[in-house]
Amino acid sequence: HKLSVAPEMDIMEYCIKEWRGNTTVAKQMKKGYEAVSQKFAFIRRIRGDNYCALRATLFQALSQATQLPSWLQSEDFTMLPEKLLSKYDWIKQWKPKQKLGRKMGEISDEIKEYLILLRKKWKNISELEAANERREACEELFKNEEEEYSLYEALKFLMLNTAIELYNDDKNGRRVPVFSWLLFARDTSCNPCQLMHNHLNQIGHSGGLEQVEMFLLAYTLRYTIQVYRLYKYSTDEFITLYPNDPEEDWPVVTLITEDDRHYNIPVGMCQETVL
Repeated sequence: HKLSVAPEMDIMEYCIKEWRGNTTVAKQMKKGYEAVSQKFAFIRRIRGDNYCALRATLFQALSQATQLPSWLQSEDFTMLPEKLLSKYDWIKQWKPKQKLGRKMGEISDEIKEYLILLRKKWKNISELEAANERREACEELFKNEEEEYSLYEALKFLMLNTAIELYNDDKNGRRVPVFSWLLFARDTSCNPCQLMHNHLNQIGHSGGLEQVEMFLLAYTLRYTIQVYRLYKYSTDEFITLYPNDPEEDWPVVTLITEDDRHYNIPVGMCQETVL
């Protein structure tokens, strides 16, 4: 049984173990890790199965949650699947996680269950007083495969909902963030239906999140996702923010990637010394 989120490891020890050679890439990675180690003491390795961007982001968000986000509190939150399915018949082709003996027509109930679970877990964890209690609760949760993968389905569905809202806003002449144009400028996702078929349905199966979908995830959660992109060390893209003009009141989660495909999490912020 693979751990979804590995225990903490000293960040420079991890780097030396992973990047032994003296190639240009290895040198670049070492410098990148060194820069991150000025801010964070440890790294936790995230299981790589095409869910890693969702897993890393959600683990970080939950382990530092001190309240339930406003969008999770709204009355009609759990009615979302019914509401969307009544307008968009094509959502019936949502590809949920593999369950044996599924009967057709249960898709909205199933997604509703995932959304209820997400709200319940977020609420329970955010009500814990101490940071180490929250972390332990997250570690427990991310050992329970059934629940963990249900949470990713909830996130993917919420991302679809956000994409539909952005698409409609743009069509109705409202202002939308730039990433929304990029999201729908791709041949494979000209509209939300294609986005679902060719991208969201593939997450966790045959593909992970692409760059532009990191924006969509951040926008959906109303979190700023700050990513140390190690292969971009010494460029102005080394630390990338999704979205790049975040709202001031959005909480921030930090991830680390070597290649924009697999994400790990840096933890244990170093006490910054004040000059």
